[in-house]
This record gives sequence, structure tokens and C-alpha cells, in this order.
Amino acid sequence: MKKLNLSTAMLLFAVAGSGNLSAQDTNTDNHTITISIPEVALVDIEPAATKNITLGFTAPTEAGNPIIPSAANTALWLNYSSIKSTSDPTRNVSVKLNALIPGIDINVTAAAATGSGGGTLGTPAAQLTLSAADQTIISGIGSAYTGNGANNGHNLTYALAAGSGPGGVASYADLEATASTVATVIYTISDN
Repeated sequence: MKKLNLSTAMLLFAVAGSGNLSAQDTNTDNHTITISIPEVALVDIEPAATKNITLGFTAPTEAGNPIIPSAANTALWLNYSSIKSTSDPTRNVSVKLNALIPGIDINVTAAAATGSGGGTLGTPAAQLTLSAADQTIISGIGSAYTGNGANNGHNLTYALAAGSGPGGVASYADLEATASTVATVIYTISDN
């Protein structure tokens, strides 16, 4: 009988002990969080409502002088948002002109980024003379955003020059009188 009581008591103790051990919490716990980050590559020119600009030339008033370009335009801002991919650590913004205007160089310069942006903002190139071929105007963009709207991002300066000027590619001899000619400047953000 003693043997049965002792075996029964040990069995009850073992069952009670195992029930207490599996029902108790510990001083730590964990769970997982799944995070999704989209790849982003967006570019625009601000202010969007007035991004079309007009530049031109003034005729000389004295024989023997060339035409005079209008003042440079600094009204536009280049904005971008970028989340880089693991395979391409940086991006560039390129610029090109859809149609060349005979005898005229259209120059664009991007200033260093300013405003409310953050991240690895890109580095602007020196002044570019626009052509039909893509040219890098901003390089080394990582995961970054410039801020949206005017006074954020890279301020753009557009200036005209009649051909045959210093650093130009157009020829003054190719100039032709025209009331207005429209050319489109195209900006593209892309992986390196």
C-alpha cells in the first residue's frame, strides 16, 4: 500500500509540476514585423503652374553689334525623391533638349540643393549647354528627397547665348529670325 501511495504521490507531483512549468510566462517575449520599402525614382520641375519660361534676344541699336540675350531666368526648381535599390547605390538626373534651335546655345546650371530635404542629395554639374543627348546635371543621388515646390531642391538657371560665344557649340551664322520657337527641356532620373 505504501508503495502505491508513494507512486501515486510522485505521479501527482510530476503532473502538477509540469502543468505549472508550461503555463508560466517568462521575462521576455518576441514577435516579427515585416517591413516593405518601395523603390522610388521621381523628378519634377517646380513651380508646376508656371514652369514654362520665355527667353529671347534684343536687337542691337548700333550697327556692328550682336544681338543681346535676355537676362538669365532663375524661377525654376528641380525636385526629386529617391529610394535606391540594393543593386544601384546611386542615381543621376540627366537633361536634354528635344529640338536644337539653330545658332543658339541654351545653358542650364543647377545650384546645390537647399530647402527642406534630407538624405543623400545629389551633386550638381557645372553649367551645361543643352543638346539632344542626355547630360548628367545631378549625380550621386542616394536615398533622398529635396522637399517639394519652389525654394526646395536645386535652383535652375537658364541663360541664352548667340552662337560662337565662349564654350558654346552653336554658330552665329546659323541664326534665323523667328517670332517664337518652342523647345522642350527633358529631365530624367535614372540608376547609374
